[in-house]
Amino acid sequence: MLLTRRKVRIPTDRMELRPPQHSDYQGWSQLRQSSADFLTPWEPSWASDHLTRKAFTNRVYWANRAISNGTAVPLFLIRREDEMLLGAITLDNIRKGPAQSGTLGYWIGQQHARQGYMREAISAVVHYAFTRLDLSRIEAACLPENAASRSLLERSGFKYEGVAQSYLQINGRWRTHVLYASLRSDRRGRSDAL
Repeated sequence: MLLTRRKVRIPTDRMELRPPQHSDYQGWSQLRQSSADFLTPWEPSWASDHLTRKAFTNRVYWANRAISNGTAVPLFLIRREDEMLLGAITLDNIRKGPAQSGTLGYWIGQQHARQGYMREAISAVVHYAFTRLDLSRIEAACLPENAASRSLLERSGFKYEGVAQSYLQINGRWRTHVLYASLRSDRRGRSDAL
């Protein structure tokens, strides 16, 4: 199913997942700034203009193009009760044809962590990917020492698949990652992560 010219909105029990909008800038920049120490050990290095309005505007334009082109679904987690931005989740590198797969990435503001929001978002995005985009495989990767992210993926039904050496530059260094995947028709048993 093509995403072209469609608004992507995914409801969950407590949130609405939707693409970023220009009006989100203030909440996004404040949340990223207040959570910087919490996020930077796990993310690529922030550019010097990371928190600027111009960089955010470029992010919004990229999100709209990616959705229109069917290459990614970048979404903000908006809490329904107060419309607060909690974090973001992106289904990226969407590959159609024989692969029918995509890569999941996510972050959450420090004050919203460990409250079940991201697990709720992952469940909704994976369901959307399998039922609406007809994907067969969702991949995710994290640093081996990121116990919170590994546990989140495992509790969300992702299974450990292996290790990728020098997978991404995180906080300025090439880092090895552990790989996980969720399959639409998963008949594999429980996997034991190393």
